[in-house]
Amino acid sequence: MSPARSAGHQARPPDFSSREFRASLGMFATGVTIVTARTAAGELVGLTANSFNSVSLDPPLVLWSLSQAAGSMAAFSNGLHYAINVLTVDQQALAEQFAYRETDRWDGVEFTEGINGAPLLVGAAATFECFNRSQYTEGDHVIFVGEVERCAHRADASPLLYHGGKFYTEHPL
Repeated sequence: MSPARSAGHQARPPDFSSREFRASLGMFATGVTIVTARTAAGELVGLTANSFNSVSLDPPLVLWSLSQAAGSMAAFSNGLHYAINVLTVDQQALAEQFAYRETDRWDGVEFTEGINGAPLLVGAAATFECFNRSQYTEGDHVIFVGEVERCAHRADASPLLYHGGKFYTEHPL
């Protein structure tokens, strides 16, 4: 618990709507990832996420978050390993495919097996193969911290970006 909370301090109630909060968050440009795993039964799971961030270089840690209501929550919270695939500009259709619930997310998807079975998407700008180190429930999401066991990247890849509810390509300054 933080010192402020243990001292009885609390945040003021928000003076904005959920819609305004979501729109404001959308002004932070992010990369786009697909987080993938296999269930204990061998089923493929995956979803589009832009809540990816580095945490530590030593040990190598990254984080991402998932809604507690997500259908894949059990697979990710109970699994030992997952992979984070950073998408390139030519993988927008893949990002959309893994964002929709009413579709076979894996239809036509090319991937290889990671060292612990998590799917690595062919053509990704970078991949992070992670041990499911820890999880923290905060609000309506669970924050997953992964200890990176293996990573790779394509130095020439152009990233797929997301800002204000739309996909973008990079434009070097």
